[in-house]
Formats: sequence, structure tokens, C-alpha cells
Amino acid sequence: MRNTSPTGHRPVLMLALATLGFAVNFWAWALLSPLGPRLKELLGLSAAQQALLVAVPVIVGSIGRIPVGALTDRFGGRVMFPLISAATIVPVLFIGVAGQTSFAALLVGGFFLGIAGTVFAVGVPFVNAWFPPRRRGLAVGVFGAGMGGTAISALTTVSLVKAGGAATPFLITAVVLACYAAVAWLVMRDAPGRTVATEPLTARMSAALRLPITWQACVLYAVAFGGYVAFSVYLPAYLQTGYGLEQSDAANRMAGFVVLAVLLRPIGGWLSDRVGPVPVLAGAFATIAVMAGAQALTPGLMPLGTIAFLTMAAALGAGSGATFALVAQVAPGDKVGSVTGLVGAAGGLGGFVPPLLMGFIYGELGSYGLGLALLSVTAVITLVLTVTVIRASATRRAAEVPAA
Repeated sequence: MRNTSPTGHRPVLMLALATLGFAVNFWAWALLSPLGPRLKELLGLSAAQQALLVAVPVIVGSIGRIPVGALTDRFGGRVMFPLISAATIVPVLFIGVAGQTSFAALLVGGFFLGIAGTVFAVGVPFVNAWFPPRRRGLAVGVFGAGMGGTAISALTTVSLVKAGGAATPFLITAVVLACYAAVAWLVMRDAPGRTVATEPLTARMSAALRLPITWQACVLYAVAFGGYVAFSVYLPAYLQTGYGLEQSDAANRMAGFVVLAVLLRPIGGWLSDRVGPVPVLAGAFATIAVMAGAQALTPGLMPLGTIAFLTMAAALGAGSGATFALVAQVAPGDKVGSVTGLVGAAGGLGGFVPPLLMGFIYGELGSYGLGLALLSVTAVITLVLTVTVIRASATRRAAEVPAA
């Protein structure tokens, strides 16, 4: 049975709790990124090792979204939000107390820290069930703004280490995760009449893989959200190496990039509710192509480089919001979690490859220009796909799905 449309203030409260949970878990997920330069110096890591260190939580969190999304279809966000948050406390405490002594220990801690990144696949189906189709673009976009938890990490981690020692940001994050898990367990409720998946996990995943929207959204999100993740984890290293910025200055500029992307994500969803996801996606990928191409020439940081990065941040955020507006509009109700898990995994994997590639390219050529040029070309290819195949199939699905 399709979910009913809840009324009153309960949907807004559930959206707020889900967004808060997303932000808190993403704060934990991104703890290693701002410390990358410090850990590189402390442990004598190479550029490739530093890139791998910050990328491991990304790939684990991304792949983990596939089973977590399917489990959310079955058990609901009321169970999965506190479960993921509580499980994340363990690697956070391990890294804070004992995991910063060696590269191997950090890799182990980072691997399990990836659990926090799976929370995205919990929130989309949870929020989707609380809102009618005409409002899902904005609602899922607002939830997606929880990715701003990475900005909390960027703004606080380095300063907390300087003020209280290497364990301080991890201990604080663990306490916040514990508080959120308790509140989520006591207050959160799944939407009345939500569609509960009853088929076996393998059958649901197979059915989701057969949906055209799954593969189309995977490509879109791999570029849009993948680009955001890549910059959010690698931008400090890029700015320090490419422009000679101090660690704190680079972290603050990365936070500005993240904040702008976060603000534009709900706007991308809101615009998608009004003009459709495809025009928003086309505009976003065209902007990314132009700005990445400009930054590939390595202009001065002020003002051209700053304008290029901030404009890309806005486009990546809007494109991420529009992607899940598309998913929310057309995916079957009992498969939203499964589709979200697969698409979220693609987005995370899209963020895993670029940091490794950028580190390799800089090590070989002494410049990041080629890596940004490749991003520009990728955005052009995605733009062409959006205005041809995805536009045609979105129009066809809109004619098949009755308005709600």
C-alpha cells in the first residue's frame, strides 16, 4: 500500500531529526580529512598514502549504503538512524584514543568510520515516506543539506586538536553521536502507512537494479555528489600544495565550499519541484564543465580561482539535490531505499576515485590541471546524457505516473 500523506507538524519534525542525524554522522565521517596534512607530517606519509587515508571512509560508507538502503526499506528509519549512529561511536573512539599512532591503525579506524557514511541511505526513504510527491524534491533536498556535517568537521577539528589534543574532536563527536542516537530512538517514528518491503533482500536489490532510474541516477550522482565529496576531502591538500596556504586557512576555505554546496542542495530540490529535475541537472553540469575547465588552467586564487571553486560548489549542491528529486518522483515506494543505496554508493564511489587520481597526477606531473580538465570533460558527457536519454525517459515516466 502506498503511504498516506501525513498532516500537521510531524513531517517537519521527522525531517528535522533526519537532517540532524545526517549532519552528525557526516561530521564523524569527515573527521580524518582536515587532519590529513597533520597526519602526513606526523607519520611521514606520502601524498598517495594521505589520499588513501581520507578516501577509505568514503568508499566503505558508499558501498555500505547498498545493504543499509535495502534494510531501511524493511525496518524503517526509526530503527536504522539510532543503530548507525551508535555503531559509529566505536571507530570514532578508537581513532581518537588509540588509532593515530600508525598508518595501519588509521586505515582500520577509517574503514569502520565508513559506517557513518551509510546514513544517507537511511534518510532518503525515511523522508520520502513522510511527504507527498509534489513536496519530495524540497524535503529530500533539505535532508541532503545534512551533508554540511563535513563543514562542522572542517571548521572545528584542527582547532580542537590544537586546543585540547589529538583525541579532543573525536571524544566530542562520540558524545554528540550518543546523544543523537538516544533522541532518535525515543522521538523518531516511521511515516504512517509507509510501504514496507517484504521480499528477500536479494530479490529487492535485483528489482532495483532493473529500474532505468537506478542506473541513470547513479551516473548523475557519481558526478554531482562525487565531485562534492572529492573536493570536501581533498581540497585542503590541493590548496596547501597548489597555492601554499596554511593548514587552517585551507580548512576554512574548504568549509566555505562545503557550506555553499549544502545551501544549494535544497534549492536544487525546490527548483526541481517547480521546473522539473532535468533542467536543473542540465544547468548544474554545464556550470561544472565551464568552471572546472577554467580552474584546470590554475588561475590565481584571488579572485578567479575562488570564483571557480565556489561556483562549482553551488552547481554540485544543486545537482545533488535535483538527482534525488528525480529519484523521489519516479522510484516505486517500496524500492526507494534500495535505489537510494545504489545511487548513494555511486555518489560515494565518485568521490573515492578523484582524490587518488589527483594525488597520482600531482606526483607525476607536479600539477593538478589535468585532473580538473578530466572533471570538465566528465561533466560535459553527463550533460549530454541528461538532455538526451534521461530527459526522454523522465518525460515517459511522468506520463505513466499519476499526479498525487
